Order: sequence, then structure tokens, then C-alpha cells
Amino acid sequence: MQISHIEVTPVELGLRLPYRAGRTAEIDRVTVVFVRVETRDGRNAWGCAAFDPTITGETAEGVIRACRACADRARDLNPLNTEYALEELSRVAASTPAALCAFDLAFHDLLGLATGLPLYRLLGGYRQRIQTSVTISIAPVKETVELARDRARQGFRILKIKGGLDAEEDVRRVRAVRQALPGLTLRLDADGGYTVQEALDVARALEGELEMLEQPTSPDNLEALAEVTRYSPLPILADQSVTGLASALEVAARRAADGLSAKLAACGGIRCARQIDTIARAARMATMVGCINEPALLTAAGLSFALSSPNVQYGDLDGHLDLVDDPTVASFRLEEGWLIASESPGLGSTVSL
Repeated sequence: MQISHIEVTPVELGLRLPYRAGRTAEIDRVTVVFVRVETRDGRNAWGCAAFDPTITGETAEGVIRACRACADRARDLNPLNTEYALEELSRVAASTPAALCAFDLAFHDLLGLATGLPLYRLLGGYRQRIQTSVTISIAPVKETVELARDRARQGFRILKIKGGLDAEEDVRRVRAVRQALPGLTLRLDADGGYTVQEALDVARALEGELEMLEQPTSPDNLEALAEVTRYSPLPILADQSVTGLASALEVAARRAADGLSAKLAACGGIRCARQIDTIARAARMATMVGCINEPALLTAAGLSFALSSPNVQYGDLDGHLDLVDDPTVASFRLEEGWLIASESPGLGSTVSL
């Protein structure tokens, strides 16, 4: 299969609700880059680059530049030779996983289009649906409860409460949500904001009330994360500590967490996410499929990956929900907090630009 044309289109998207997490500045807009790959036989596949500077250090300018460099190289590659093509592009993308992710998605989309199969089936087809959490940003106790109630009214049954600024306040916020919504599953994401003692205090205080505690300590201090994991009564998930294969392997080797988060945008796409899942599976650790603020096209890819593996125990694929004017036309469904795959070939999504 030969590529005839590639378009790289940066887009700025607003957020309906400002995003507040950890010690980062409030976010109300994001820049993403859509990539359209056209083949000589008339097929069109889509990919998307989204990034979180606090995780990977990427910038909009760097991502756009890397996407254009990948486009130049990709024109000489057969996208159906996926492993070879993506290995070549990984050298071009260098330290820009968002750009590699965009082409990883597009090439996997082409695989599905070429075979006439939905990508989740090509990757393994373990299940057709998965329940996702929805994020509750950092806010005072009363506002946290109202945000939680609003998401519950929308049908979500798993809430991920952001924290990390004040451990004692986080305990109060979780308990208030638990009292208001006793039937829901709660997770707490500290975004690396706790000391070891704070993390253990929170875990012990909320034992029996939380499904798990995500990234309690600094991402670059695996010794601290391992200590929390060793003594915590709650499962501990490593998120920002996992940015690629080397970091995933180190977390697993040190038993620094009970599970690994694989974010396609942060690690470089489906290919790398599947390798992280293999590491987790070999280490008998759970996998969570995570996200950042990202278009539904990326959600479709994360969903395809999540549905492919029995080791994926946690779904956190809500990054598209609050984007304004997302041009993605997706065929997956969201029903009562469950993401359900369609049988459309490939990612089952197009983009209207």
C-alpha cells in the first residue's frame, strides 16, 4: 500500500469546564494536531497528536514540527508494514511521543480499513465494552460534591477525584462524595503531590472507600512510590511515572506499584501501550488505559487497546468529554459510563475539518 498524500492540521480546542489538577495552572484550551493519511487506492485514515507538557515536556511548536517531519518520512513507507514503519518514524519523532502517536493511530486505522475489521478485533477482541471513570477536578468540598453529582446524573458510576494539594482536604472531599453518592466507585489521583507519609495516611484513612490511589508521590521518585505500595492497604497505580517502555520496566522491576497506566498520547501510541501492557502482565500488575485532554479520535484508539487485553482492569477514557467543537466523528458509544465499540473498520472514526 502506497501513501499518496498526508495532511497535518493543528487545531485549538476549548474546554467546557476548566481543568484543575495538582500544582499545574488551570487549563481551558488545548492544542492538538490531526493527521490525515491518504493512500493511492483512495483510503483515508486519521491520527491525532495531543500532549500534556507536565508529563512529556512537549510544546505545540515541537509537536507540529515533528508531525511534519514524520509526514515527510512516512510518504516513503508502506503503512501496512506497521512495525517497520513506526520504528522508522520513532527515530524521526525522537522525544515527541505525541507525533509518533498520531501516525501510530493512522497506520493502525489503515490496517482496519484494509481488512474491513474494527481495530479492537484486530488487536485481540477480548471484550466489546469497558467502564470508564470520569474526572472530578480539584475544587472545594461542596463544589467537588456538586461536580460529582452532575457526573452521576450523566450516568457515570466511577469517579476519579483529582487531589494532591492538601492530603487532609482530599480525605474530606472523598468522604463527602462517598456520603452523597454511596453507590459509586471512587478513585483518587494525587498527581504526585504527596509525601510518603501523607500518601499512607490518606490510604489508611480511605481504606474501603477507594478502589485505588493513583500516583501518590513524585513521578521521578520510584523509591518513595515503592514504599507507599509496600505499606498501603489500597492498590497503587503508577501514572506519570510511566512514560514509555524503560520507565514501565523499571516500575515493574522495583514492584513500585500495583499497576501501570498506559496513555497513548504520552507513550507514542497503540504499539507502545501494548508493550507496556505486556510488561504489566508479565509482572502480574494491572493495566489502566489512561488519557489526557484529547479528541474522541484518541479515545477511540485507547478504547480499541483497552478492549484487546484481559489485563486491562481500569478504564480512564474521558479526555474528550469536555472538549468544545471536537471535529471527530466517532462511532463508539457512551452509555451509563460504559464505552462500547462499534463494528466499523479501523478506529471507526473520521474527522470533519
